[in-house]
Amino acid sequence: MGIKKPIGKYTYEEFKDMAILFHNYPAPGLMFGGYMVECAKEYMPEGSLYEVLVETPWCLPDAAQMLTPCTIGNGWLKVVNLGRYAVTLYGKYSGEGVRVSISPQLIEPYGEFRTWLYKLKPKQEQDTPLLQAQIAHAGASVCKVEEVSVEGRILHKRSKGIIGDCRVCGEPYPVDHGSICRGCQGDSPYVGVIKAATPVLPENIKTKAIEGAVGKTALHDMTQIEPGKSKGPVFLKGHTFNVGDLCVLQRIGKNNVYVTEGEVSDEWVHENDCAYGFAHALCGKNVVVKGEPREGKLELYSSCAGLLTIDKDCLDAFNHIPGVMAATRKGQSLVKKDTAVAGTRAIPLYLPRADFERAQGLLEKPVVNVHPLRKAKVGVLITGNEVFNGLIQDLFEGIITAKLTALGSTVKKVVVSPDDRNTIAASACELVKEGCDLVITTAGLSVDPDDVTRLGLMDAGLDNVLYGAPILPGAMTLVGELNGVQTLGVPACALFHGRTSMDILLPRMLAGLSVTRSDLAAFGDGGICMSCHVCTYPKCWFGK
Repeated sequence: MGIKKPIGKYTYEEFKDMAILFHNYPAPGLMFGGYMVECAKEYMPEGSLYEVLVETPWCLPDAAQMLTPCTIGNGWLKVVNLGRYAVTLYGKYSGEGVRVSISPQLIEPYGEFRTWLYKLKPKQEQDTPLLQAQIAHAGASVCKVEEVSVEGRILHKRSKGIIGDCRVCGEPYPVDHGSICRGCQGDSPYVGVIKAATPVLPENIKTKAIEGAVGKTALHDMTQIEPGKSKGPVFLKGHTFNVGDLCVLQRIGKNNVYVTEGEVSDEWVHENDCAYGFAHALCGKNVVVKGEPREGKLELYSSCAGLLTIDKDCLDAFNHIPGVMAATRKGQSLVKKDTAVAGTRAIPLYLPRADFERAQGLLEKPVVNVHPLRKAKVGVLITGNEVFNGLIQDLFEGIITAKLTALGSTVKKVVVSPDDRNTIAASACELVKEGCDLVITTAGLSVDPDDVTRLGLMDAGLDNVLYGAPILPGAMTLVGELNGVQTLGVPACALFHGRTSMDILLPRMLAGLSVTRSDLAAFGDGGICMSCHVCTYPKCWFGK
């Protein structure tokens, strides 16, 4: 096959020995990768700082790590798995560089090399000595070289960001990964949970046939279900079984029951105690626990009417703990007084105390809150030349008034303004001076040249302006503050559609909650109204 071409400053055999030390064996992909990397290096200006991008995770990244200062560990080597055997060296700051790949045409004379590349034979049937000889003879002569410029996202310097302790496993992790670490989110490569195995029940909890349970005490509520009629406990925890109970137990499908032999260790927490502890820790503003645990669970209720909010990150972290659960109504829902808003329980009859305390520790701040809606005195600014000049009848006042009344607020004053920036600005300021503590404007928020409502409000001094939201209908909405007074711009689509962004944002504003760009962005998931023939809002997902 002729002379073996060197790989940079190394002979083929020297690089082969290096490959054995680094890669465990001189893989053909690594050996040829050496030629590819050295070929690319020839095009880089001497003394320049460069990084490497490899388009396959197989072998080629190791060639880059052996022959350049770039490694996966220092972040200068990036692997983007495009499934192509190619390597790019590019300026660290400019992104300009060269890409080296294999040319299918130039490799044709090298039969065994081509067989390896296209996997035409199983590995065990390939002629390895011939393959190595052909790679050494071909070198970089079978490579294609092209100038490239990498995208800005590749040039972006990686960073771990802020580091915090995972609230489930307790280990440090980048908080950008979520409320808990990726391992605890379910991405762990390990089978099972990383912790010492614990028995399912305390040692002194025994199973007894019901005939032998007479005189024993029920360790938990026992449920009877009558399909389509009822579901509830037929025996409560602490009930002492008598002979007459045996038939009832059989009818509900219980042929065996748990009984205790002595005191249960403090290392275990009963399901009722778990439910009690979790429920009270979950309670936030205007949320209360009622009654005692039934069938191992407790529910949380609103103590007033208002807007329900949920700390999703905390709830998510809690539900990642094995053996516990908490479920809530969807956040951003309007609830009446004495509405069940959440429920919680332990999954097993007894929870290991370590798991109980770990779960309880995640509930450092209230998770479930209900925010009462204030009774606002609203100023309504209706804009539009056609309405101001009496060409059409205004319908917005009735729509706005009906929605405010349903939420417990009243209209203090209504002003009609033409599509004129100065008049709109003056009218908005007039409403604030009149003592309105919420200003709602209508229409004039689209892209037409006559739509100047937003500009007029900004002339009046509108602050903290958010314009546009991922909500349909009502994307052209506007939120801000005019001299400290909450301001909501309602797009013209509310004249036609029964439910729009106004129905989502108005309760939040009346509840005294801030509206940020992140809040608006979160409405994108569930932010499209289905325009059902029979509207059931708010008993649907719109805006939640």
